[in-house]
Amino acid sequence: MAAATVAALGTLALLAGCKAVGPDYSRPGYHAPAAYKETGATTVIVPPPNPAGGSWHPANPSDGLLKGNWWEIYKDPQLNRFEERIATDNQSLRQASETYLAARDQIKIARAALFPTISAGAAATRNEVSKNGPLYSATRSNPYGDFQLEGEASWEPDLWGRVRRTVEQARDNAQASAADLAGVDLTLHAEMASDYFQLRGLDSDIKLLESTVKDLEGQLDLTDRRFKGGIGTEVDVAQARTQLEQVRAQLVDLGVARAQYEHAIGMLANYAPAEFSIPPTPLDISLPKVPVGVPSQLLERRPDVAASERRTAAANAQIGIAVSAFYPNITLTGTGGFESERITTLIQGPSALWSLGGQAMELLFDAGQRHALTDQARHTYEANASAYRSTVVSAFQDIEDQLSGLRILEQESTVEQRAVDSAQRSYDLSNQRYTGGVTSYLEVLTAEATLIQTQRTSIDLTTRQFVASVGLVRSLGGGWDSSQLPK
Repeated sequence: MAAATVAALGTLALLAGCKAVGPDYSRPGYHAPAAYKETGATTVIVPPPNPAGGSWHPANPSDGLLKGNWWEIYKDPQLNRFEERIATDNQSLRQASETYLAARDQIKIARAALFPTISAGAAATRNEVSKNGPLYSATRSNPYGDFQLEGEASWEPDLWGRVRRTVEQARDNAQASAADLAGVDLTLHAEMASDYFQLRGLDSDIKLLESTVKDLEGQLDLTDRRFKGGIGTEVDVAQARTQLEQVRAQLVDLGVARAQYEHAIGMLANYAPAEFSIPPTPLDISLPKVPVGVPSQLLERRPDVAASERRTAAANAQIGIAVSAFYPNITLTGTGGFESERITTLIQGPSALWSLGGQAMELLFDAGQRHALTDQARHTYEANASAYRSTVVSAFQDIEDQLSGLRILEQESTVEQRAVDSAQRSYDLSNQRYTGGVTSYLEVLTAEATLIQTQRTSIDLTTRQFVASVGLVRSLGGGWDSSQLPK
């Protein structure tokens, strides 16, 4: 009987290693374009085109790709310090990290069902049988003791792969959660860089207006002296003072936006608001070149794409879980231990007891529930596969938007710089004409207002270029790729 039991257990173990029911996962197909369309900006590094009929692939790892601390390409030590605090101090990132750790624990929970459950226990009772009862025996001591020491094992062999598919699903969900964590990390770092460059752009604007205020104060003094000397008019003085106060008001107004960006940066880096401030730092650094790689790499470099793909795999595993419900559940149990009336004879051969058993249970009627659950799982998989393809399309659109933004802003910045140069020349000439008494102060005011506007527009374009550069890095996935997903 022992040999038969061992043989039966061995057969079930072999069956438990059979292929799991349900479809094996295959990533939904998507054909990536051969090259990006909007690559005209000089701040974008594009790999050379693949020769006709060629089949070369970029080296992996490649020095032409972004690295983990991608913000270091801007070579700004202050930005680096703020970015580094996100990993250790940002609460949103910590929340996403704990969510991932909880998903990883779910794998261990699911995998535990592959193994038997074993329990052990001990019991001791003192009993007295009624002398008038049917169990009473004059030859048996009464009252009597009963001491037990038992262990029990129960195992449900994974014959149809339900547990394996559950483990597979838990692993896929954990990897999706890991990709979500990477996505939160990328978003926070990109938001930090974007806010920081916009704050520095405002500092450039403030620097310009402060310089303009000094110039206008000089203009007001000049018009006042000309008026007192009888060669100017009181209208000129009033116009100069109006222009000065307008620029002062604009300067004060910039403080509102700057304070908001400073608060946002402090929040991302988890600084106490009352103790945090950023000294004025005009945006006077060069825009770095961003390597975009080839489009096919984007499917591996975007955390949101990876998360969507992993959830599609988890939905596929759910189909196998649903299909396994059509097969019988088989449970093996075994019990062994010792029992005796006296504790002194408990651990002895005659006190031994054991029991082996098995049970098979098949559901015969459920009013179509299993069919509905299987259909539901298949539809959920198709929905996730469509969501994955949609995420990929959105990712490519995001890339093209950022590339076109950089290209157009670069062109606009070049044209605007010519406008600034022309406005500066116009202002200088008007100022000379006014000083020489050839024209009225209104011409100077008009030229100066145009110069201020073109200079501020130029600063705004520079700021937008930096923000678009950060947006491109974010849309490329930063320095992340799917090889970093936990196995």
